[in-house]
Amino acid sequence: MPAAAVVEWQRLVIADLLDDLTPAEWDAPSLCAGWRVRDVAARLALAPQPPGLADMVREGWRARGHFHRLNHDVAVRYADDPGRDLAAEIRATASSRTLPAVTNYRNIFFDVMVHGQDIAIPLGRTIELPVRAAATAATRVWTMGWPFWSKHRLKGLRLRATDTDWSVGRGLEIAGPITPLLLLLTGRPAALPHLDGPGTALLADRLRTPDSV
Repeated sequence: MPAAAVVEWQRLVIADLLDDLTPAEWDAPSLCAGWRVRDVAARLALAPQPPGLADMVREGWRARGHFHRLNHDVAVRYADDPGRDLAAEIRATASSRTLPAVTNYRNIFFDVMVHGQDIAIPLGRTIELPVRAAATAATRVWTMGWPFWSKHRLKGLRLRATDTDWSVGRGLEIAGPITPLLLLLTGRPAALPHLDGPGTALLADRLRTPDSV
């Protein structure tokens, strides 16, 4: 499935899930520390309709140049606007290829998949990821460096998918389905119960949630 088709499909699946949420679920914590479900949804809604340069400069000043704080604060303010229908916005722009100036489509590709899991997992919902798409996303995260620094953070470990032909790294093995491995690479501790192997004890001590979303 082409990358654009995966992104569009994931956005539509997430929008359908959001349609069914209760008010309490909208305000529930996501997998991202300090982000509610509605904040992650706002982040997804904003991606195809990014703020203009003047707005970003103003937000950067408010965040005192801290990129992750900027992301968080913009999403929270957007999420808390009572006139927003985030599910409808995500659905309406599902096929858009418009990108924020600071990213590219390879990043949007993994971003939408991971954020769908950020919303679904803590609510006990399921969003299935195509294994080949998830493997492509995992490779992108492994090779990109900032903000996840996966190669450095997981040094001495070998990650191996059990549901597709994918592996990276050297050292003690950690094995599991590609979706939790993708979550591991992006710093989500929720991946741990779904992974096995001699490297898991070391991983549990090392894993930290990154200051990003």
